Amino acid sequence: MYLPGYPALPGGPGLPRDPLPDADAYRQLMGWMGIDRVIITQGNAHQRDNGNLVACLAEMGDCARGVAVIDEATSDAEIARLSDAGVVGARIMDLPGGALNLNHLEAVDARAHAAGWMVAVQFDGSDILTHLPRLMALKSRWVFDHHGKFFRGAVPDSPEIDAVLQLIDRGNCWFKFAGVYESSKESWPYRDIEGLSRRIAAHAPERIVWGTNWPHNGITRTEDYPNEVELAQLVLDWLPEGARDAVLVGNPQELYGLKPV
Repeated sequence: MYLPGYPALPGGPGLPRDPLPDADAYRQLMGWMGIDRVIITQGNAHQRDNGNLVACLAEMGDCARGVAVIDEATSDAEIARLSDAGVVGARIMDLPGGALNLNHLEAVDARAHAAGWMVAVQFDGSDILTHLPRLMALKSRWVFDHHGKFFRGAVPDSPEIDAVLQLIDRGNCWFKFAGVYESSKESWPYRDIEGLSRRIAAHAPERIVWGTNWPHNGITRTEDYPNEVELAQLVLDWLPEGARDAVLVGNPQELYGLKPV
């Protein structure tokens, strides 16, 4: 979510094209999809400046919580200020344009764990075996973001998906059904991702959370922009029967430390 007055910073992507996907647009999306509570993630355009995120949380009120960018130099006072503003997590994005890569993983994990926050970790899932020992050592609650982003492809019965299940079995890892089109090498309905998604969800439906990936900043052509409801229905249908309520309500409550409803 983006508010006026917060320009893009060097190192990241530019802002979305006008009109900015702002609070009114976010509320419209919430109303359309029947969403009562939201997690707003710091946009890479703003790199390590959380000003836009804090302003968005203030604008949205108690229905919103945030995932910010911090590093080893962030003061305890700043983390406390962010917590008071509604921040409940920190993010790592080890891809072009990300504010913090995996070099900062242990430091961010330590700071987040001390604050009671979660960590959102995003990288090319095709490299998960390389990073597995470090991921296994994380102390915080954390989510493997953006549907794993298996850029070189993955199949259900593969060492990469075995590694995802191994991480989940530690008890502090979740897997996010979001941005599936970024992991797929096919067009709608992304059949190449369905099998691995079903395997992960069947293994541990209590460790799946869902996200819209709105406003889909990586999509540049209008004809490629997803229908939000159809996209949500598609990926939620990959869940085992009876898991949808947990994925949409109970699981994110636990991951993000939200009050039960």
